[in-house]
Amino acid sequence: MSKKQIEECVRNSMESYFKDLRGAEPDRMYEMLVRVVEKPLLEVVMAHAEHNQSRAAEWLGLNRNTLRKKLVEHKLLK
Repeated sequence: MSKKQIEECVRNSMESYFKDLRGAEPDRMYEMLVRVVEKPLLEVVMAHAEHNQSRAAEWLGLNRNTLRKKLVEHKLLK
């Protein structure tokens, strides 16, 4: 999947989100979206990195300690 396809997927999902709100005001959308996307991103990257945190952090462009903190926040550490 290309970057453009991922962007389109996010765009379509956000349009559906607004439609589902049926006129209600959204709240803390940025935080919600980051949390919703971050967990599956970490799950998939960690699996492909064979749970090597250093490798996964490098792929993600994160400091290893930052990655570890995010893994704990999402309860993804084994």
